[in-house]
Amino acid sequence: IHSCLSPCGDDDMTPANIAGMCALKGLDVIAVTDHNSCRNCPAVLAAAAEYGLTALPGMELCTMEEVHVLCLFARLEDALDFDAYVYPHILPIDNDEELFGHQYYYDSNDRIIGTEPRLLISATDIPFSAVYELTERYHGLMIPAHIDKSSTSLLSNLGFVSPDSRFTCFELTDLAHLHQVRRDNPYLDRCRVISDSDAHYLGHIHEPEHTFLCPDRTPEAILYALAQME
Repeated sequence: IHSCLSPCGDDDMTPANIAGMCALKGLDVIAVTDHNSCRNCPAVLAAAAEYGLTALPGMELCTMEEVHVLCLFARLEDALDFDAYVYPHILPIDNDEELFGHQYYYDSNDRIIGTEPRLLISATDIPFSAVYELTERYHGLMIPAHIDKSSTSLLSNLGFVSPDSRFTCFELTDLAHLHQVRRDNPYLDRCRVISDSDAHYLGHIHEPEHTFLCPDRTPEAILYALAQME
């Protein structure tokens, strides 16, 4: 889920609104993954806790090849340390709010505390090949995002899945594409797959359509489950 920190995220995607809508829809687990930033994660996690939701802090990293990768963490501290590493690697392009949208930081009381001046949907200078070890350094998990999309995905931008890849899970926009992408990319046969809302608007947050087995709902257990090859 994207908050209003992502310029493509609606201004109504405040931490409290996100948590409230997710609770209303009956979700158990959510992840906030703004473009190239984890800085609204503290507020979203605080709001989610009020509803008894498990919220994973994360980021949708844009690599130098403009491949989107979800980076999920169990601990907020690790996510924020990862954010501190990534921020200097974002291309130094200023955000044009009229063209791209606002980039708001929120506090735990759902109040705007700042605006991010750098355009967060820019690419970083981090190559895709470095993301696995980078997220592992911060005790996180990398998940190539929406690989069936025609842009900003591993398959659209790099064209193939290397047989020496190390990621254990990938994201599909449409699970109807699962057989084809696994047939065309044998490495994916052993990977777990997730499909989620990738919501930028409150109304786009999914109902609880998909489930996976996990010993409990702690962030650590969830990441461990996603990290196991099939």
